[in-house]
Amino acid sequence: MEQRKRLLQRIATAIANKVNSATLRVAIDGVDGAGKSTFADELWGMLRGDGVRVIRASLDGFHNPKVIRYRKGRYSPEGFYHDSYDYEALKQLLLDPLAPSGSGVYTTAVFNHVMDRPVVVSPREATRGDVLLFDGIFLQRPELSGYWDLSLYLDIRSDTSVSRLQQRDSGPCSPDHPLNRRYTGGQAFYRQRCHPMEKAHIIVDNNEVARPFIVKWDDRSPN
Repeated sequence: MEQRKRLLQRIATAIANKVNSATLRVAIDGVDGAGKSTFADELWGMLRGDGVRVIRASLDGFHNPKVIRYRKGRYSPEGFYHDSYDYEALKQLLLDPLAPSGSGVYTTAVFNHVMDRPVVVSPREATRGDVLLFDGIFLQRPELSGYWDLSLYLDIRSDTSVSRLQQRDSGPCSPDHPLNRRYTGGQAFYRQRCHPMEKAHIIVDNNEVARPFIVKWDDRSPN
């Protein structure tokens, strides 16, 4: 795991070097099963260890209710892309408040998708120099792409995605199962429409968890 630790430390150092008086908003994007939450949590630990204040949040806290998520059908790739999340709530309660001209008073979650009901999370106030580490899918769609000061994309193969989802969620093993086609088809739609890998500052190949490596380190990202 030493290779993973070195890679994470390189990115954590880059983030720390970019901290200024505004909240630095860092997106960690990638397909389902790419390891986004784990990657973000590990970065969180390293940054905290270096004395950086981190706001940790995830798109999972901004799901739509099932009645909206599945209104195009349980297995619809288009429904997966269009209807999974409440982007208006995300912008209003988290991203806009943490923008340079925002109030600084933010909320990190509004909905529990497992229980399919709203949650009440107390608002907090950001302080100068905070870093928002935000993980989720579809983070370069038009509603969100302008919010990120630094964006990462964790790249994995489709077979790796299906295998990890099966292990994590006890889902179907076959890539051709309608549920897996919902996810892979929705992600294909996202890539074709939004070109997330072109927009990402940093791309990490995360097919092998112990041995991730940098695929892209854009000149616009910190060195």
